[in-house]
Order: sequence, then structure tokens, then C-alpha cells
Amino acid sequence: MTEKIYDVTIIGGGPAGMFAAFYCGLHELDAQLIEALPALGGQPAALYPEKQIWDVAGKAGVTGRQLAKDLEAQLAIAPVDLVRGQTVTNVTKEADGTFTITTAAGQSRARAIVIALGKGAFTPRPLALEGAKDLSDDQLTYFVTHKDDFAGKEVVVLGGGDSAIDMALMLAPVAKKVTLVHRRDQFRALPKTVSELLASPVEVLTPYLPKEIAAQADGKVNLTLKKLKSEDELTLLADKVLVNYGFTSNNAALRDWELPLESEHNLIKVNSKMETNVAGVYAIGDGVTYPGKVALIANGFGEAPVAVTALAKALYPDKRLALHSSSMKVGK
Repeated sequence: MTEKIYDVTIIGGGPAGMFAAFYCGLHELDAQLIEALPALGGQPAALYPEKQIWDVAGKAGVTGRQLAKDLEAQLAIAPVDLVRGQTVTNVTKEADGTFTITTAAGQSRARAIVIALGKGAFTPRPLALEGAKDLSDDQLTYFVTHKDDFAGKEVVVLGGGDSAIDMALMLAPVAKKVTLVHRRDQFRALPKTVSELLASPVEVLTPYLPKEIAAQADGKVNLTLKKLKSEDELTLLADKVLVNYGFTSNNAALRDWELPLESEHNLIKVNSKMETNVAGVYAIGDGVTYPGKVALIANGFGEAPVAVTALAKALYPDKRLALHSSSMKVGK
């Protein structure tokens, strides 16, 4: 029996990888998508399921969870083989130019590879206070999986970026009280987001740094803040402390692959066709770099059809490709 060789294997089931898979389906490429997590959707679905995302064209705000659902519905129109819950441990280029993809479940082969891993595994930057490790996950958290968990609670949000402000604004309608604490008077966020924050019922405390944190006998959290360039201190009592100091990322898995990929600042270098320095290997999404690159979901959505079109032309140079959705026989 002849071993199956896919036209393309997409590694990573976040938004960019899912859209790339859909585009492969539109071109009727024999493709598979491999995702390490049990569910598709990547960082937005796993880390920000209820946070509004604003950089998706045509969506007047969409949650990470809903975006993943929409992308899965889109995939159903032009399906490819989906492999969930399997981490790719190695990719090897064979002498005939094909690739062997290895996971714990076994091996598969493909003629082209699209890497859509983002920046790898994300870990929240922790609250570096001695008492933080003594708090329960219910008292000190880094994610909002279900905003109803915060209903009727007094919540303190630590952070000053877009995500921290978005979380504060998202929780304001359901929580009893939301206080946002930031170490600077200026915020690292879009001006419109800051304006919405200042017009909201969220109490804003700047410039303050957390100094001490401890759990009380009644389950409340005691948080002491110190005002910068001052001896002033302030103590807050909260049911929940939500920390959003950003995330560190680690794409260490790529270093174990037998692919000599060129990188810059731990990002894969690609050209205008999303080609890496290894022929047949393409990369898209937050994990790539090129002149003018902006790490937005919207850019990942644009990079996906560029990569898929380029690899399809390379695989089938004599085949006429429909480049516009209006030329494709989808749903007809």
C-alpha cells in the first residue's frame, strides 16, 4: 500500500493556521492541520475566550471563543484533515523534497509545510510578590475564562496595556466593583480604549505598584499599593485580583526540529511569499518577521492566503488557481 503524502501540513491551529487550512480546502489541496491543544483557536480561544478582539475586519468586536467557533464553521465549508491534541516534535526534509512530520501518535508526510505556531507556548508574567504564591487560583488569576465567575465580586486588575483595560471594561458590567492599577499615569493602549476606560465606572489608580498581597481569613485579598515617587500607600480589599502584565513566549519546540530555519529575535524570517529559507516550508502569523511586520490577527489572516497560493503554485505549476472567492465553487 502506498504511503499517503499530503500536499501540505499546517502546524498550529490558531486563527492564522485555521484560515490557512480553510484556504487549502478552497484550492482542494490535500491538507492536514495539526494542533497541540485539544481544541482549535490558539491563544485567543485559550487565553482570552471572553475578551473582545478588535483587529478582525468586518467584526465589530468578537470574543476569542466566538472567533474560534466562526473559524471552525468556515473550515466545515472546505474541510481538511484535523489532528488535535498532538504536538509536532520533529519535521525532517527528506532527500526527495518531501517532509516527515513526527508527533507522539506517529508520523505523516507532506510535500509542503506551513508553520503557524505563533510565538509558541505562552506563560503569563507572574505577580512578583511574596504572598502571591499563597493565594488560590480563585483569589489570584491571570485569565478570564468565564466572566460570570466575577459576577458580584470586587475585582482589582493589575496592568496598563490593551488587554488589561479590555478585561476591566469587560468585567465592569458584571462585577460589583472594578479597580485598575497601573504603575504609570500613561497607558500602553489604544487611545480609544483609554478614553472608554476613563468614561467607565472602573476606578483607575495611577501611578501605583503592588507592594504586599495576602489572603484574609474570610477569603478576601488584602492588596497594599505604593505610589511611585512618594511614601504614600493605599490598601485595597478585593475578592479577586486579576493580573495582566503580558506573557512570555517560548517556541523551543522549533529548535528540536531538523529544519535549519533562519530566525531573527526568535522569529522565523520569511519573504513576501511567506517562504522561509528552507524550500517548501512557509510560515505565517505572530511567529514570523519581515520588513513592516505588525503582529495582528488581521495580518495573519492576510499572510495565510499568500502562503497557500505560493505553495499551491509551486506544487501545481500547470494548474490554474482561482485567486478570488467569487471564482471558487464554494457552496454552489
